[in-house]
Amino acid sequence: MTQISAADVSKLRKAIGAGMMDCKKALQEADGDFEKAVEIIRKKGQAVANKRADREASEGVALAQINQEGTFGAMIVLNCETDFVAKNEDFISFANQILELALKKKPETLDSLKQLELKGKSIEDKIIEQIGIIGEKIELAYFEKIDAEQVTSYIHPGNKLATLVGFNKKTEIQVARDVAMQIAAMNPIAIDKENVPADVVEKEREIGREQALREGKPENIVDKIAEGKLNKFYKESTLLNQDFTKDNKKTVRQYLQESAKDLTVTEFLRYSLSN
Repeated sequence: MTQISAADVSKLRKAIGAGMMDCKKALQEADGDFEKAVEIIRKKGQAVANKRADREASEGVALAQINQEGTFGAMIVLNCETDFVAKNEDFISFANQILELALKKKPETLDSLKQLELKGKSIEDKIIEQIGIIGEKIELAYFEKIDAEQVTSYIHPGNKLATLVGFNKKTEIQVARDVAMQIAAMNPIAIDKENVPADVVEKEREIGREQALREGKPENIVDKIAEGKLNKFYKESTLLNQDFTKDNKKTVRQYLQESAKDLTVTEFLRYSLSN
C-alpha cells in the first residue's frame, strides 16, 4: 500500500475541507493520486446525495452581505438536514465562500450562481463534495440581490434570519442598519401601500367586511369599517407605515425623513428559516 504522508492528507483536507480520516482513506484508495482522491470523495458525495434526495433539508443558514462600496448586496440560503451541521464552522465557512463569490460575480439567477467556479469546481459540484464530507443533504436553496445607491445587510444571531435593504441615496450607517433590523423584527410584506399586491389588498378588504358582518354591523357601514381595517393592515404590514421599533411614536417613514427629507427604501429582502 502506498505510504500517505501527513502533508498529503493536510493538502487534500485544505483543498476540499474533508476530515483527516476521510482524506487519508481517499488517498489510500487512490494510491496517493491527489486528483483521484478528490474524485473518490466527490463520487461519495453523489452517492450520498442520491440516497438522501428525498430527505427534508429545512435547517441551514441565511446569510446576507454587501460589497465594499455598499452599493450591491447578496443573500443566500444554504440548507442542510440538522441544526448540528448548520452550526458547524466548516459549513458556515462554505456558505460564506458562496456568498462572497456571489458578491464578486453578481450572477443573475440561482442557477447561474450554482455554475460559478469555486476552487476549481462549480458550486454545484462543491456542494456534492460537501454532501460526501458531511453525510447530509445540502442544498443551495435561495439567492437574491439588490443594487441601489446604498445597500445594508443584517444577519440575526444564529444565522437563521437575514435581511437586505436598498435606499435611494446614501445615509448614515446606523440609520440603514436600523431599517434592516426593523425588517427582521417586523416582517413587512411591502415597502408602502401601493406596493401591496392587488389580490392581497382585496383579500384583506374582504376579511374586514366579513368581520364587520359577523359583529352585526349595519350593511351601510360595512365597507367603511373594512377600509378602516385595511388601513390598519397597511400600518402593520408595510415598512414605511410601521411604527419604528426604536421609537413607536414615529413611523419608519418619519424616521427616514428626519435623516434626509427624500430618503426612502427602494427594495428589501427578508429570509427566515424559522417561519
